[in-house]
Amino acid sequence: MEHIILPDRTVRSLSFYLAMEEYVAAALGCGFFVWQVNPTVIIGRNQDLASEVDLDFCASRGIEIVRRKSGGGCVYADRGNLMISFITPERGVDIVFPAYLQRLASVLRGCGVNAIVTGHNDILISGRKVSGSAFFSHPGASIAHSTLMFSVDLDALERAITPPVEKLARHAVRSVRQRVANLREYAPDLTVEAVADALVASFCDSERVISETEIEAIEQLEKCYHKESFILGKAP
Repeated sequence: MEHIILPDRTVRSLSFYLAMEEYVAAALGCGFFVWQVNPTVIIGRNQDLASEVDLDFCASRGIEIVRRKSGGGCVYADRGNLMISFITPERGVDIVFPAYLQRLASVLRGCGVNAIVTGHNDILISGRKVSGSAFFSHPGASIAHSTLMFSVDLDALERAITPPVEKLARHAVRSVRQRVANLREYAPDLTVEAVADALVASFCDSERVISETEIEAIEQLEKCYHKESFILGKAP
């Protein structure tokens, strides 16, 4: 699998990388890349924005809100998060997704932590979530993407995301912060660069640099993520 690389270090919106996943799926069929974004809340395809996100807090802190096309829950990401995109021509969520998650957990175990996969598509260390993943079946390929918390601002996370009380009760916790953890807590000598390198080494055997023409094509795909009707979703 190819490691997909952008030609520069421009700070891009999370929506660009979601569009990049779609471009890779349609044009290349497979690929893997690791990326980071400025503070952003990412909401699942079917979630009610107003009940999951503190919109006033996000506006006051300049936190972007992006809806993705995959399912799953609402997450917060910032520069302390590694975002992971895995695109494969293999089809079937029941085949692709579990294998991907186990491989991701294996990479983390290779970094010195006891990472395990749960039935909720999360990766836990000592019972606390360090990574969440979602799956999207694209016409050209299967897309799996994950967040991997390394040194996330947990105060911002807790204030930006406001899940219903019953959702937290299912996990026997009182707050989002109680349920999640940063990888750095369990491996203080580990660097975010080392984790990214380990991921690429595990998933990739070659690399490909995206061209300027391809960036323009990705930016065209990205426009659908900026439509207000898409961001707000189906809820009134």
